[in-house]
This record gives sequence, C-alpha cells and structure tokens, in this order.
Amino acid sequence: MKHYDFPTSFHAAYDHAVARYAAGHRTAASLLTAGQAAFLDANGISAQHLYDYAEDHVGGGEPGYDLALAIELVRRDYFLNAQHSRASAHVLDESKMPAKADAIRGIEWLPRLIPKAKAKLRGELPASLMYCCGGDRRFFKAHDILPAEFLSLVWRHEHDDTAIVDWVVKRSTAK
Repeated sequence: MKHYDFPTSFHAAYDHAVARYAAGHRTAASLLTAGQAAFLDANGISAQHLYDYAEDHVGGGEPGYDLALAIELVRRDYFLNAQHSRASAHVLDESKMPAKADAIRGIEWLPRLIPKAKAKLRGELPASLMYCCGGDRRFFKAHDILPAEFLSLVWRHEHDDTAIVDWVVKRSTAK
C-alpha cells in the first residue's frame, strides 16, 4: 500500500466515479475499476462511499473532492490505526437512529448525526446512509463545522456523547 500517494489515488477514483455517474452508471459496483475498488477497500473505504459522493457531486456539486478527501482521511486513519486494517462486521441499524427533527440542547439533527458519524468512522454505515449528505451539510454549514473536523471530534470522544454535544454547542454559539 502506498500511503504518501493516497490523495492522488483517491482523487483519481473520485473523478472516475463522478464521470461514470454522470455517464449514467447508477450502482456503486459500476463506478470503479477493480483496482480502484481494491485500493479503497485496503484503506477502509467502500465503493458506496464514492457512489454517494459522485451522486451528490453530479446532482448539486457538493460535497466535492476536497471535503470527501478530508472525511476519508479521517476514516482511513481510524481504519488503519484504531481498527488495525480490519473491517467491522457490524452495520448501523438505520431504524434505530434518532429522527431527523430530534434535538439535543436545542440543536436539531445532532442526535442523529452522532451515531451516523460513529458508523462512518467505524465503516459501519448501511448503503442507505451517507455521511455528509445534504442534511448533514446543512447542519455543518449552520454550525460552522467542517465535516472532517466533526468526524475527528467523534473519534476523540467516541464514548462521550456529552463532550461532542458540548463542543458543538460551543462552536455554534461562537460563530
């Protein structure tokens, strides 16, 4: 595995996925070459993640390569160093997630975003969920939070949701 060249290889896979999606390919499996899929897998990133980025990129220009790279660098770091390059066998049960309108300390979406971010960090998102989807991006913009920064925060406080909420409250009121 080439670590130094990760951003370059990820960029090539991202651009390839966006081009394929724009050309009408609508499954995660059809967007990448076998080599690109193997590269992503070796770094703890699924083809579904690239599919989600490509779909939103083509549909609305977001989140874009820069945010995707930042997010996936955090995921990759967690995968390689916390999970020791072993994928989780668990998948988040979407039916048990808080509702989109649920709030904590007056902040809507946050109760839903925390378990979603933990699942992203651990590689446990179901194909039906995307970290940094349109709803997540609205939240991040409203509270002036970089999506990768939030993912890193969740890693630092993986077992302390109160610390995550406190940080978001502080950031949100500071803007």
